[in-house]
Amino acid sequence: MKALLKLGALAVFAVLLSSELTFAQERGKGNRPSPNASVSQDIGSTTVSITYGRPGLKGRSLASLAKPDQVWRTGANESTVITFSDDVMFGGKEVKAGTYSLYTIPGENWTFILNNKLSWGTQYDKSEDVLRVPAAVTTEGASSFERFTIYFDTLSDTKAHLNLQWGKTMTAIPITTK
Repeated sequence: MKALLKLGALAVFAVLLSSELTFAQERGKGNRPSPNASVSQDIGSTTVSITYGRPGLKGRSLASLAKPDQVWRTGANESTVITFSDDVMFGGKEVKAGTYSLYTIPGENWTFILNNKLSWGTQYDKSEDVLRVPAAVTTEGASSFERFTIYFDTLSDTKAHLNLQWGKTMTAIPITTK
């Protein structure tokens, strides 16, 4: 009888555990408050791809979410990742083909940072920086974006601008192929 009770308790525990694991998986990447997004652009024969999380303002100020003068992961969830299929000029500085974390420092002007460390969210390590490039910011005349958005424009055969926009704040960096 004791063995039967133990077996029954074990079965109930297994059912509860499996339902919790199923629920945790359902809450996974697809149901995040900040959904993931990817954008890819061919610039000549070079492909630039970015994967990032898209937080929403939800009535909050940009400065409360991406603190001025502090390194920001440039999105939500995991670090934003940028991949170059070939060597490029990023904001006028040479970058080797490869995959990097993309960080920024918001402020009156923004700083774009490419970093070698590919990791979850906030584990930024300045010693892994490949480069830092300043970029001007505009808030005049821009459409307002509720969700943080990364996109390309000003495309030519050898150049495109990588744009970051959230609320009415927009900054861009040129990417030029060799």
